[in-house]
This record gives sequence, structure tokens and C-alpha cells, in this order.
Amino acid sequence: MTTGLDVFDTTLQETNLWLKELMERLGTHDRRHAYSTLRAVLHALRDRIGPENAAHLSAQLPMLVRGLFYEGWDPTGKPTKERHETEFLAHVARELPRADEAEIEDGICAVFGLLTMKLDFGEAIKVAGVLPKDLRELWPVLIQEAVQTKQAGAA
Repeated sequence: MTTGLDVFDTTLQETNLWLKELMERLGTHDRRHAYSTLRAVLHALRDRIGPENAAHLSAQLPMLVRGLFYEGWDPTGKPTKERHETEFLAHVARELPRADEAEIEDGICAVFGLLTMKLDFGEAIKVAGVLPKDLRELWPVLIQEAVQTKQAGAA
């Protein structure tokens, strides 16, 4: 099925590829679960990194995912102040009420892994770098090490 508009067809194809890869990372065939997880994690990340960083991140998302990223957003009072993993997990859990803590943490790690592969590497480092150390540990080791190296060079 095509829409007749290249821009829409392209974003549908890209979004489907993102969901397929996320499903593989989550070990599921449930597209709705992958979608819900992507949405919940992106919303928590968006709220934690603040409006300016959210704008830079969103510029690298497929158009349809970008709409999902901004869905229902109120930038008032952002960024949120979650400094610890448990607080960030609770933020995600508010959008995934039926998931247990292990599923939520696995989902966060899967989405952060997906972002690592899909974003410009420098942008992934920048996004992870604005997070407190406790939250950076949810990113792949590759990103964690890159952030440490960048921060050590800036010191």
C-alpha cells in the first residue's frame, strides 16, 4: 500500500523498520508492544533532556516517530529531575502500566540501543551525555564509554 506521497511512504517504511528492529531487540512479535514501548521511552527521554535537546534529537527521527515523540507534550517544567534509574523507570511505567520492572528496564535498554543504531553517533552521545550517570547506564556500553571519553577530554 502506498499513499501516493513519497514523504509519507518513506516515513511509513522507516517507522516500520524501526518497529521491526525494536521487536527483535525486545524478543517479541507484538508490534503494539513495540510501539507502546517506543512511545513510553521516547516520552520519558524527551521530558528528561529538555526542550532544546529534544528538538535536536527529534530532527533525526523519522517524521512519523517525531510526531509520536511530541504527542501530548507540554514543555512546561521540563526537563524533569529524574536522577536515578528507579525514577526514570517509574516515568516510563506510567505509560506502560501492565509491564513489570524487568520489562520496563529491558524496553528502555532496547529503545536506547535502537537510538544508538539509528541516530547520528554524535547525537546519541550528546543525548546520553545530558543524562545523569545512573540513567546513562541504561545506554549501550559503546555510548557510555564515548560519553566518558568526551567528558574526560572536556575536563
